[in-house]
Amino acid sequence: MAGLLIDGDDLVVRLAWWERIVARRREVRVPLDSVTAVGVQPDRWRALRGVREGGAAVPGALCLGVWRHKDGRDFVALRGHRHAVLCVGLRPPAPFAGLAVETDDPVRTAAELQAVRGPAAPV
Repeated sequence: MAGLLIDGDDLVVRLAWWERIVARRREVRVPLDSVTAVGVQPDRWRALRGVREGGAAVPGALCLGVWRHKDGRDFVALRGHRHAVLCVGLRPPAPFAGLAVETDDPVRTAAELQAVRGPAAPV
């Protein structure tokens, strides 16, 4: 399962070995200054916006990679479990408009990210 961590001034999405193969990237790194919103989406599939541009999608089981939509591109790492999803809104110079990542405890992760980042608008 993908994990989020803060490395210096960056928010990093670390991928498992098999996720790296599917997503064709080792990690996603965005500047913390680019974070505009942090929140938790209880319905995992509502976190998806647009259509798959790269990566893999297996209906009801997996969405991993880049999704393109009218506002830009999102990086998503969702598996077919019943977990809520951490959603992070981003602005340039981040390479994506948003992140949607399944974590073990998205509420705790969102609270920690907000504490480090400062007051960001909820998603």
